[in-house]
Amino acid sequence: MLPPLTLVLGGARSGKSAFAEGLLAGQTQPLYIATCQIYDDEMAERVRIHQSRRPAPWVTVEEPLDLAGALLREAQPGRAVLVDCLTLWVSNLMMAGQDVPAAINDLCARLTDLTCPVVFVANEVGLGIVPDNALARSFRDHAGRLNQSLAAICQKVAFVAAGLPLMLKDTP
Repeated sequence: MLPPLTLVLGGARSGKSAFAEGLLAGQTQPLYIATCQIYDDEMAERVRIHQSRRPAPWVTVEEPLDLAGALLREAQPGRAVLVDCLTLWVSNLMMAGQDVPAAINDLCARLTDLTCPVVFVANEVGLGIVPDNALARSFRDHAGRLNQSLAAICQKVAFVAAGLPLMLKDTP
């Protein structure tokens, strides 16, 4: 049984999305909230691969910016939701010139209002070198703060590397 809130972290191509999708296996009404915006053929192919892993009865809702609003609209009793990916959501907010800390605070504040389990997927971007420019450092900092904020309120947090999950938090 899924806890109310789960966070799945990992690096690029770590297997985090497939692991998160597996957490929703057997759910009767799984919903995928996609934050990705497709800007080129390579990203379109990545989306196609993700979609091919999700057979019926998965439903997909695309929401690049208003994640809190989408969750409040779509997270209904009897359903389970997968949000993939929070890191792209942060990037989208930055590109749109939105107040990222305010959006993160709003998202975290609204999670207690949800009536079904939600699994979030996010990249852990802070394990490498310090970026050489202000924009990249700002992105890394926003993503890290979001991950910390969610990890604090999620009942379950997993870190995925090489397709293998390491449970960082598993509160009953």
